[in-house]
Amino acid sequence: MNRVLLSGVACVAVALSSVAGIGGTRAEAQDWARTALDKSPRHSEYVTIQEASGRKLQAFVVYPEVKDKAPVIVLIHEIFGESDWFKEMADELAGAGYIVVAPDLLSGWGPNAVAAKPMAGMGGDDHMHRAPGAPGAAYEAAMPGGTSAFPDQSAVVHAVTSLPDSEIMGDLDAAADYGKKLPSANGRLFIAGFCWGGGKSFLYATHRKDLSAAFVFYGTPPPVDAMKNITAPVYGFYAGNDARISTTVPQTETDMKAAGKTYEPVIYDGAGHGFMRAGEAPDASAANLAARREAFQRLVKLLGGVR
Repeated sequence: MNRVLLSGVACVAVALSSVAGIGGTRAEAQDWARTALDKSPRHSEYVTIQEASGRKLQAFVVYPEVKDKAPVIVLIHEIFGESDWFKEMADELAGAGYIVVAPDLLSGWGPNAVAAKPMAGMGGDDHMHRAPGAPGAAYEAAMPGGTSAFPDQSAVVHAVTSLPDSEIMGDLDAAADYGKKLPSANGRLFIAGFCWGGGKSFLYATHRKDLSAAFVFYGTPPPVDAMKNITAPVYGFYAGNDARISTTVPQTETDMKAAGKTYEPVIYDGAGHGFMRAGEAPDASAANLAARREAFQRLVKLLGGVR
């Protein structure tokens, strides 16, 4: 395990509180990301991917300005859903020479119109375990639904964290298959995710067999018994001031080594959870700014460099 020493002190991102670029209303939260995205010269589009189950997955797709066919990166959003920053991150990776397919995993879902108070003896988060559409559930079917259908960030967080892994894996398969079939794709496939999405990126590596690599940004590891199914190298990016996640790294190294798998984590000292986003915000701390820069350079190098 490598550690990158950075100066400064960063704040840990907390899902349900104000974090750099996230707090407040979503319309105002990430103007800096939206401005950067609006200035991009690259072609981007919203597509609807029809899954075999009939589910319609919405995705943001960005193309690089290159003359040759390019690899595909399926990008998984944070617990905050398909935010402006997430789309700006997709555009930045396309700028390095990659086709990026960034699905909104809340596609087809919207806020539950009948929100009930928790029953006696039931914790405030127990609604996450109820069936979609049940009273008090985190979401219900909506068309087209998606992140923007939810009224506030708290609702998005509750809905994202309640999504079943089986649905998530199916959505990521659909996004990957869509990307690989594009005429400008060269057949190579990568998966990358942030925060909640970082954990799902690691989990997807246990599911998908044609990945060239998986990139996990401050996400939790999959079950140990699933690691034997991993066929691609896994590269981790973690924050030093994020004990909730970074303390899982040593055991994950042990477990991945025992399974005979490649796992190369780096911990960026002084940075906080969510530093890839927080490091871009106008009020970024020195540590988050440095971690973001170092991590992006490492990511691009591992991907094969700017094309």
